[in-house]
Amino acid sequence: YPPKPSLIYQIVSYLFVSPFFRILFKGRTFGNENVPLVGPLVVVANHGSHLDPPILGHALPRPVAFMAKAELFKIPLLGTIIRGCGAYPVKRGSTDRSAIRIATERLLEGWATGVFLDGTRQSNGRVNNPLAGAALLAARTGAPLLPVAIVNSHRALKSGSIWLRFVPIHLRIGKPIPPPKSRSKADLKSTTELLQTRINLMLDQGLLDSR
Repeated sequence: YPPKPSLIYQIVSYLFVSPFFRILFKGRTFGNENVPLVGPLVVVANHGSHLDPPILGHALPRPVAFMAKAELFKIPLLGTIIRGCGAYPVKRGSTDRSAIRIATERLLEGWATGVFLDGTRQSNGRVNNPLAGAALLAARTGAPLLPVAIVNSHRALKSGSIWLRFVPIHLRIGKPIPPPKSRSKADLKSTTELLQTRINLMLDQGLLDSR
């Protein structure tokens, strides 16, 4: 059985994120049948805005844990909420071995763990400079990788802006990709490039469908 989400997670999901996503942004998900409901899973997505972690963490048919900036955990109440939602801290600007260790432990416990392929927000919402972290986690744990395209979040909340635009935000979920055959640079690069291609193709399709 998959790990049971905390009470905080359920409250945040059903009372806040879900109505926010479904009503204000006319949120829809496509491809839910591609999501393995049990076992470790690395959920890999593009990153267009600060809206992405809560949407991706709560719009899939299973909970998704995320790395989050260590500074956020020091903020009263917010730190408690994001920790209750399965987030774990990572230090910016460094390869945080403890975060990688925690992510690996979560996967081995059967969690779905979310990774943004570029590592940081992209103003055009696409995957531009993918990092190998997701592929490495999959190689370490044997977990499949699930490509997800978050369509339009970069338009809903632009980088540096505090104003929301209520444009439709859709999630397109692709078929799982097997983990790399090894931790070699060549295998990690090949899997990472495949994820980039799959996600950007789904973004293109999503933008066409939203016109």
